[in-house]
Amino acid sequence: MESITKNRQSLDTLRAMVTRAYGKDQVPSGTAAWVHELGHGWFNVAYRLRLRDGYQAVLKVAPPAGVEVMTYERRAMATELAALSLLTETDVPVPTVDFADSSRELVDADWFVMRYVDADNYGVIRSSLSACEQDKLDVAVGAANRSLNALRGPAFGPLGGPGVPTWRQCFLGLVEDVLHDGERRAVDLDYVALRALVAAHADALDEVTEPRFVEWDLWPSNVLIRDGRIVCLIDHERAFYGDPLIEAGFVATQQPAFGNPTAFLRGYGKSALTETDRVRRRLYNLHLALTVVIEAVYRGRTDPDRNAWARARLDEAVAAL
Repeated sequence: MESITKNRQSLDTLRAMVTRAYGKDQVPSGTAAWVHELGHGWFNVAYRLRLRDGYQAVLKVAPPAGVEVMTYERRAMATELAALSLLTETDVPVPTVDFADSSRELVDADWFVMRYVDADNYGVIRSSLSACEQDKLDVAVGAANRSLNALRGPAFGPLGGPGVPTWRQCFLGLVEDVLHDGERRAVDLDYVALRALVAAHADALDEVTEPRFVEWDLWPSNVLIRDGRIVCLIDHERAFYGDPLIEAGFVATQQPAFGNPTAFLRGYGKSALTETDRVRRRLYNLHLALTVVIEAVYRGRTDPDRNAWARARLDEAVAAL
């Protein structure tokens, strides 16, 4: 995926990064056959590396210092590292971090390396699987998501703090950040009406009283599978402490364009949503749709079909409320 946030590096810089992380004896010699860019993500650049002794790693580099990102993305790599540390407390498989560097000495951004996991990307191959295979894996994603949500946080908000005492305050702040991002880049939206719509339904947020770890971005493309099983969850940079109902697996309960949530719900162990749940989920869908529409400007994304699809989902989310 192309994005102006991808901070690509020269071979010389990549060799220097390998030296710092693994030692000079692990730096491959010769051509660039040892490095391959992984192209599925929208935000960070990621490289698959084969070191001199055959060990394989993934290197992730945060966006360049001069590229403007959305407010919630400003400490995305620090968030991912915090999430990976927290998730070692669960039974959910996540990558092992080998080394992290926030010194800005070699590149103009934070970066880290982790063990490469040899597996298929579920989002990439999902359409090639049978309905039965998809169902089994969606159930497994739901169960894994529930395990993640079992982690309790000290307050609502960023993993690294500072948090706030109520979910209403946290979520309204998330929405306001996105709307400010849109206003800053003059994205064509009715900001007055959107703020009024969210405020009119904010009482539903008060039902949530306990901060839980939420991944928020657990789509099939962030699930690695092998032999019909989940072997790793990746890309944790959008995690925070909030309401588990905000997870990606619940989006389709209110918007069928996102697929069929039945198997995910079965795996998660949630049979039905209450009326208050549905209102909250509609608010979360509005927040998600706003994020996708506005991030197109920050990513430099000009694909008219994708942008039209995002606008259609925003229209649906507004209508549902």
